[in-house]
Formats: sequence, structure tokens, C-alpha cells
Amino acid sequence: MSLIELLIGIGIVAILLTLGAPSFGEWIKNTRIRSTAESLQNGIQFARAEAVRRNSPTQFQLVTTPDSSCLLSTAGPYWVVNLPTATATSPAGACGAAISDTTSPYILQLSPVVSSTAQASIALSASQSVISFDGLGRQTASVNPLTPAAPLTINVTPSDTTTCLANGGTLRCLQLTVTTMGQIRMCDPSLASGSTLTAC
Repeated sequence: MSLIELLIGIGIVAILLTLGAPSFGEWIKNTRIRSTAESLQNGIQFARAEAVRRNSPTQFQLVTTPDSSCLLSTAGPYWVVNLPTATATSPAGACGAAISDTTSPYILQLSPVVSSTAQASIALSASQSVISFDGLGRQTASVNPLTPAAPLTINVTPSDTTTCLANGGTLRCLQLTVTTMGQIRMCDPSLASGSTLTAC
């Protein structure tokens, strides 16, 4: 192989990489949105399953940090599942407590919704920060804090929402919905409501 052939080969590879870079970047962003939505869905399903298994109310809450300075937030980026009781304190302000179903605030699981590498690029927007399930897997009013049972919607988007397909962009943003009967669903707001895919 001559030097000229080698340079031509390197040039072709460089051109292909340049053409493919935007698509690869878009794929990474879509993957982050999908993994964030799946983390939320898994957390909510875990809370519902624990409520049914224990035949006792269980709460899912979005919080700001994984330590004892945590606050409830409709933007996360962490979620915590706990058992609300008359003597339980709210996990808000106690997220640093040990995982235990015998000690207040009875935290069963704590997890980041958004990975640390993606927190700057992913945004959450929930209709409420707390959701509670009863022993039948349906929504019920939460105890601490007091929150009525209501349909929950969580939008998972890039920080710049103009890049969503629904807003004329190229990224597939997702939405999670939880009905008062406990049905958990992930959908795509950019699809028409009559679509056979996961339209909202």
C-alpha cells in the first residue's frame, strides 16, 4: 500500500466519521432520555408492587439529593420509595437514612433518576412530586406529605425542550403517566393519538 492510498483511506474514514457524528450524538441523547424514563418507570412499578405485596400503602417521591438535605421536587433528579405510617417521618430531609422497613422513615429504595453524567442534559417535569399506592395497587392519598390521589404525568426531555420531535426538533422525548387506578404507561407526545405505537 502506497502513502497516497493510505492518505486517501484516512480521508474517506474522516469524512464518514464527520457525517456520522451528528447521528451518533442524537442517538446518545435519545438513549439518555429512554434510560431516564425507564428508571422512573421502574421506581414507580417497584412502589406499586411493594404496596400490593405488603398490602400496605407505599409512596414514590422525587427528591433533590440522596442525602439528608434532600427536598421534594417535581424535577428530581432522585427518587425514593418508602412506607408511610402514622409515626414515619417524610423521607424529604432524611434521604440519607439507612434502607430499612423497620426504622423511620422506612426507606425501601433510593436511586438516581438521571445518571450524574446526564443530569445537565436531561430535564424532568412532574405534575406532582409524590404518589402513593394502596394494597390493591391503586393510587391513594399520601400521608406525609399530604397529597391527594391524582393522575401523575412526568415529562422526560432534554434541557432544551425545543429539540423534541413534538416541538420540531429531532429527539424522541418521553412522557410517563400513572392513572388513579395505578396503570403505569410510557408514551411519546410527538405521536398522533391514533397511532398504534406508544402515543400519549
